Amino acid sequence: MEYVLMIVAGVFVNNIVLNRFLGICPFLGVSNKLENAIGMSAAVVFVMTLATSVTYLVYKYVLEPNGLGFMQTITYILVIAALVQVVEIILKKTSPALYQALGVYLPLITTNCAILAVAILVVQKNYNLVQSIVYAIATSLGFGFALIVFTGIREQLDLCNIPKGMKGVPLSLLTAGLLSLAFMGFAGIVK
Repeated sequence: MEYVLMIVAGVFVNNIVLNRFLGICPFLGVSNKLENAIGMSAAVVFVMTLATSVTYLVYKYVLEPNGLGFMQTITYILVIAALVQVVEIILKKTSPALYQALGVYLPLITTNCAILAVAILVVQKNYNLVQSIVYAIATSLGFGFALIVFTGIREQLDLCNIPKGMKGVPLSLLTAGLLSLAFMGFAGIVK
């Protein structure tokens, strides 16, 4: 039951984009077409889960035992960047079709602050490895859910007659704010 609550909280209640306001750049930048949003969501699920698992192990078995906890952020940045590069190289060699699907989004994910935030949060929350992986999956699914919903709204708004001063970024920010308020309605469900 603990893991179900963690998933509900990660997707709806504590949504990384709409509640914590992390990962806004890809959220606003990739949300113009549904195909792009789905590709980015899949890439985030894959990379966030893998990066959180690896950084957790690095922290628990390298940094913490050696008293190097203060090196957490810089180590995580290096690990995530290296991990994304390795994944990109492996995908290019082994699965060109999957590389074509995710390849465009992998470099964008390297600079996504939501990936780093989740890796740090699992240590702050004192999760074990299984809880860390579940939290990473739930959070990345929440990112993807918010991105796909936002993309659908933006595609519908493109079909409407909108005043010239509201087109583009102003309407996108207003829509994201309203979507964030809508997600706040889930706040009492889980902590």
